Amino acid sequence: MKRHILTVLAVSISLTLCACSSSGNGDAAVAPTTEAITQTEPTQSAPSDVTSNEDQDAPPAPGMVRSRITNDWVSQEQNDTRPVALMVPNSATASHYGLSKASVLYEANVEGDMTRLMAIIDDWQDDPKLGNIRSCRDYFLYWSFEWDSIYIHYGGPWYIYDVLGRQDTDNIDCIAQPDVGKYNNAYEDIVYRDTAKNETDNAFTSGKLIREACDHLGISLKYRDGYCDYDHFKFAPYDAPNTLEQYPDAIPAGKIDLSDAYPNTNTYFIYNEETGTYDRFQRFPKGTDEPHLDLANNEQLTFKNVIIQNTYYEVRDELGYLAFQCHDTTRDGWYFTNGKAIHITWKKEADYSPTKYYDDNGEQVEFNTGKTMILIVEDGDTFTIDDKEYSGKKGK
Repeated sequence: MKRHILTVLAVSISLTLCACSSSGNGDAAVAPTTEAITQTEPTQSAPSDVTSNEDQDAPPAPGMVRSRITNDWVSQEQNDTRPVALMVPNSATASHYGLSKASVLYEANVEGDMTRLMAIIDDWQDDPKLGNIRSCRDYFLYWSFEWDSIYIHYGGPWYIYDVLGRQDTDNIDCIAQPDVGKYNNAYEDIVYRDTAKNETDNAFTSGKLIREACDHLGISLKYRDGYCDYDHFKFAPYDAPNTLEQYPDAIPAGKIDLSDAYPNTNTYFIYNEETGTYDRFQRFPKGTDEPHLDLANNEQLTFKNVIIQNTYYEVRDELGYLAFQCHDTTRDGWYFTNGKAIHITWKKEADYSPTKYYDDNGEQVEFNTGKTMILIVEDGDTFTIDDKEYSGKKGK
C-alpha cells in the first residue's frame, strides 16, 4: 500500500478532511479541498411506524415495526432507542463479543496498516458483554453521527479532541482525557475487565453499564430532534428484493477480497448461496484463513449488503495516523448483494446527514433487508472480485 508522509503544514490541513466546523451539526465540505466549511442545521424526517415499502408480510408479533437500520421486524422500543457505536480493534489478539448483533459494521484503516471496526448496534440494552473496546479515530465519529448513535471508545490520540469537545457529540469515553475540554464525557465505570485473548484487549461493557453511563452523563437514549434522518438507507420491499438483475453491467461477485486494501487483516467475503448473505473471513500475517467469529455465540459474521466505499485520505504524521474525507460528493465504490455487484457513487454532505449510495443512473440504490458491511477503502487501493482486480473507479 503506497502512502506518503505529509509535512507539518499538510498535517494541519488534513484535519479538515474528516472534520467539519466545531459548531455542531450541519453542512460540511463535499470535495477534497481545504477551504473553510460553513454549517447549516440538518433536516429531519419524522419517524413513522409505517415504512415506505409496500411489502405485504405481516409482523411476527403485535406492535413490531420495520427497523430503520436493517428493515427487519423489531420492537417499537428498539426502533425508538438510539444505537451504540462501539469502537473495536481488529487484530489477531482482539476478543470480539457482540459483533454479530451489529446492524451495520464499518471497517477502515488506522495507522500501521491495521484496521479498526465500528459496530452500530441497536439491540444492545440487555447484552451482558460487548467489545472489546479500543480507542477512537475521529473519522469514525463522523460516520457514527449519521446514525445519531452513542459513541463508545477507550480514549484516543489528540486528533480527536476537537470533535469530542463539541457539545453535540454524545460519546462515552472509558478513560478521562483532561485535554478534550468542557464536554469530555468520561465515565470509567462503563467498562469491566474480563477473560480475553490478552491483557490489553480485555475491556468490555454491557447494556446495563451503558444505561448507567448515559444516565450519569445525561445522554438521551431516544433519538434527538434534528440529528437523525430516519430514511437512511433506501430498502427494497421485503417481498421484492433487489437482485441487481435490472443492471446490464452487474457482475458476478462470489468472493470479495480486500487483501491489498487491508494487508494486515486480509479481509474477504464469500457469498453463501444457502443463506443469501456474505460470510466474513480474515487472514492475519503468519495465521490461517479463519471465519470471523463472534466469541459470544461462535457465530460467523455475515451480511446481506456489502459496500466498498472509495474514500480520499491523507497521512497525518510520521506515526502514520490517517485522515479520511467523510464528507464528499465526488467518490465512488461498489455495492454487493445476492452474489452480484454494481458500481456506485456516494454522497455525504453534512455531519448528521446519512451517506447515500447511487447507481450509475443517478438513482438511489435499494438495499436488501438485513445487515450491512461498509468497507472504507483508501483512494487508489485495489481489491478483487472473483479474482479480478478492481479499484473504486468504474471499469478498473
